Amino acid sequence: MSDSSLEAVQFGTDGWRATLDSFTTPRVRAVGQAVADHLLSPDAEPGTVAVGYDARESSAGFAADLAGVLRTNGFDVLVPERDVPTPVLAWTVRERGLAGGLMLTASHNPADYNGVKFLPAGGAPAGAAVTDAIVEGLRPPVTDPGRPRGERVKLNMREPYLAHAREFCATPDLSGLTLAYDAMHGSGRGVTDELLRSCGAEVLELRTDTDPSFGGVPPEPSEARLAELVATVEEGEATLGIANDGDADRIAVVTERGYLDANLLYCVLYEHLLERRSGDAVRTVSTTGLVDRVAGAHDHQAHQTAVGFKHVARAMAEQEALFGGEESGGFGVTDHLRNKDGVLIALLAARAHQATPIDRRVATIRDRFGDIAQDRLSVACPDEDKPVVLERLAEAIPERVADVAVEAVSDRDGVKLRLADGSWLLIRPSGTEPKLRVYCEAATRARLDALLAAGERLVDAQL
Repeated sequence: MSDSSLEAVQFGTDGWRATLDSFTTPRVRAVGQAVADHLLSPDAEPGTVAVGYDARESSAGFAADLAGVLRTNGFDVLVPERDVPTPVLAWTVRERGLAGGLMLTASHNPADYNGVKFLPAGGAPAGAAVTDAIVEGLRPPVTDPGRPRGERVKLNMREPYLAHAREFCATPDLSGLTLAYDAMHGSGRGVTDELLRSCGAEVLELRTDTDPSFGGVPPEPSEARLAELVATVEEGEATLGIANDGDADRIAVVTERGYLDANLLYCVLYEHLLERRSGDAVRTVSTTGLVDRVAGAHDHQAHQTAVGFKHVARAMAEQEALFGGEESGGFGVTDHLRNKDGVLIALLAARAHQATPIDRRVATIRDRFGDIAQDRLSVACPDEDKPVVLERLAEAIPERVADVAVEAVSDRDGVKLRLADGSWLLIRPSGTEPKLRVYCEAATRARLDALLAAGERLVDAQL
């Protein structure tokens, strides 16, 4: 395998993802060798690594390839009995004090993608310095490292995790609560629904069967892809709907009023946690400023980071924060796991709803802190062109956007324009796809739509 072939392996905001014509066995094995080298440097002895995989047809095979490379290098490898959510694997790494973990998943991407995430000791996402070192160290696997071959041990990761989740959330009594759960054919099936059911809820299951093609729909829990879940709740069959993405590290919630914006869900979850505990919040620059107002009202602070949960996780540790999250539906509680966890958060959301209906919580937040509308769109842009386009954007900031004056400009993770009416527009590169993202927030949907259109025009002018 040539060095030029390995150049296709690039870790973005959340691991390396690619279509299956590029995500090949030789490249996956090279990643396994680079991870082994990273964990062994400079003089460390091989430890134990967990290797998990999602419900994609190719994931179990790629996981076996990684496990084989690690074992050749002397590592013992823990593997699950079946596909597992990423947070279950990450928590296993933390709970067992493992050297690290590797997860085969392309998360919410379509079925013709796969990916790999590296989780260092502690279970938080790997930072850029770590993933850069892995990419720089890519090489074909060794055949004889001069040490004994490691063992492969099959482990039930699900049951210990579920027991911990119930204990962490004080095993809430969800009796009388009827929930609808949509696994989107992903790895949350038999995990998130089982957790909710074990706490007394009646759970109606949607797309909890195995389908490696995800029914022909990317397993991303966006409003457009959760029509059946929305209908189930709106028609009164369930009082709350919950969905996970393909590897169940993200969550979406549906109430009687429909799909709940993840920014509002962030505020609901944070305020619910603050009913029993205290602590700061961490949010990305693309997440609503409502979080700052909620934190301030409780004499706490919201800390901003670049987009990507690896940045959120680092700040959660540095700031000793209670909670961290992002507008895409990824949330984590620091002393549980400094990583996204759509399984445990599902239980927290149900607990919050059982105590006070989430729609009522949202109404209270809007009354106290104002209303928001937020959305994003994507513009195709080759990876190699992204830096040039962003540089051009930074040099061509208009005085007004959608007829409102630009008050401030930030270059943290792209180009962010804050406008005189309190709305904002952020243009940043996707870390996983050849696209530029345009994020906007405003007080009304009409204003939001105007901002999105203006942001798309700004990008198109520089392509």
